[in-house]
Amino acid sequence: QVQLVESGGGLVQPGGSLRLSCAASGFTFSNYAMRWYRQAPGKEREWVARINTGGSTTYADSVKDRFTISRDNAKNTAYLQMNSLKPEDTAVYYCTVITLRAWGQGTQVTVSS
Repeated sequence: QVQLVESGGGLVQPGGSLRLSCAASGFTFSNYAMRWYRQAPGKEREWVARINTGGSTTYADSVKDRFTISRDNAKNTAYLQMNSLKPEDTAVYYCTVITLRAWGQGTQVTVSS
């Protein structure tokens, strides 16, 4: 079955960096766009970034120029490189394949001094 497993979250100081990974299985990874979403406490889930099958990327304004989404089709893995992290980036981060209605379990990112 379709499975997405996020990893790489943790506690980081403001201005720091983290790289999240999303390991995919159960479908032909290279055929699908991948997205990252996040959900902060008490807020609705929001879209963060998207990468299509050809490698083109789009970002939410709130993370543009700080976050980079990428994919390695040989490893069936998507990544989210997060730089210059801010306290408002604190959230649970999820990867998803929208067209398959598949979501991972999420990984917690906390930005705090």
